[in-house]
Amino acid sequence: MSVNDVYDVEIGALGGGSAELGQYRGKAVLIVNVASQCGLTPQYEGLERLHARYAAQGFAVLGVPCNQFGGQEPGSAEEIATFCSTTYGVTFPLTEKIEVNGSGRHALYKDLVTVADGGGHTGDIRWNFEKFLIGPDGTVVARFAPQTEPDGPELLAAVEKSLPAA
Repeated sequence: MSVNDVYDVEIGALGGGSAELGQYRGKAVLIVNVASQCGLTPQYEGLERLHARYAAQGFAVLGVPCNQFGGQEPGSAEEIATFCSTTYGVTFPLTEKIEVNGSGRHALYKDLVTVADGGGHTGDIRWNFEKFLIGPDGTVVARFAPQTEPDGPELLAAVEKSLPAA
């Protein structure tokens, strides 16, 4: 499934202005709905390592804060940014806080949720830290369950396979 139109979706950056998704054309990008008060929040550390490890090879992590799962991302943009940088040293970009499910689902997730993960799940995002790997050509390469660690072998293999040709 191609989601080239994902690059044309309007979404704000956490600190204001546009997140400019078009900058990811030609790169591999891992889109992750994130939260600061979740049992899976320590994945921020692994996501940052993943981002740093492959950034020079045309890869980026894009964090998408969402408060739809147990109210686990209640903070303001400033609170989220401060938490991420001071607690986990996050340097990868974060978008504005959005809804990923329901009638208020942001356009970014409209097509993403139609893609199946390795277990065959399609549809609504199940929890914080669900991951979508977009290839350099705009194709959704893989969907990973929230419990999949950023350094999990299946995720690392998919990222390495999806890196743009040098």
